[in-house]
Amino acid sequence: MKPFNIAIDGPAGAGKSTVARRVAEALGFVYVDTGAMYRAVTWNCLERGCDPDEDENVAKLARQCDIRLRPGENGQEVWVNGRNVTEEIRSAEVTSNVSRIAQNREVRELLADMQRRMAAEGGVVMDGRDIGTTVLPDAPVKVFLTASPRARAERRFLELKDKRPSLTVEELEKEIAERDRMDSEREVSPLVQAPDAVRIDSTNLKLEEVIGKILELCRTKVAGEA
Repeated sequence: MKPFNIAIDGPAGAGKSTVARRVAEALGFVYVDTGAMYRAVTWNCLERGCDPDEDENVAKLARQCDIRLRPGENGQEVWVNGRNVTEEIRSAEVTSNVSRIAQNREVRELLADMQRRMAAEGGVVMDGRDIGTTVLPDAPVKVFLTASPRARAERRFLELKDKRPSLTVEELEKEIAERDRMDSEREVSPLVQAPDAVRIDSTNLKLEEVIGKILELCRTKVAGEA
């Protein structure tokens, strides 16, 4: 079977990265975390003292930013201009600014072009917010992965409780709701479900169940067309 691409979109905290990585492992495909790429641009801007609201300066820094996604012992590593920033891009400061950076039209066009080149040969599982609608609209398998805001906040809380001990689930739920609003209302490539994407609500599903649904989708949509 010829390698094909899988697009997984959805809101913050829906578990896209974990699911996409596991699906890629199961199929022997390459996993591309596009959210990490936007975080890398955001980290670079903050590191250089650039105001995220200064669109022209942000775009200029993005053009100069060498982003590399590499496999590591503990998962995908993110490198910016030769520096491993895998941990740094997950900081609270980056998280609170990445949606603003993602609204920058030139940044989105730049990263989308980079992402398309990564997927040009097929065999890629890519997750984000506009993969099925903008980046890979021809992907044969498209999934919109979501969950209730409360469920997403509880999952994110388990990930962050050691790094941000004062954080509460209620605060995270508010942050997630605001992130949803910004992602859905932005002018450039807003977060929407592609018309041909299969919606999976993982609120009451286990991780393995979500992965199983996507692998079954691959078998029916792609293997059936082979």
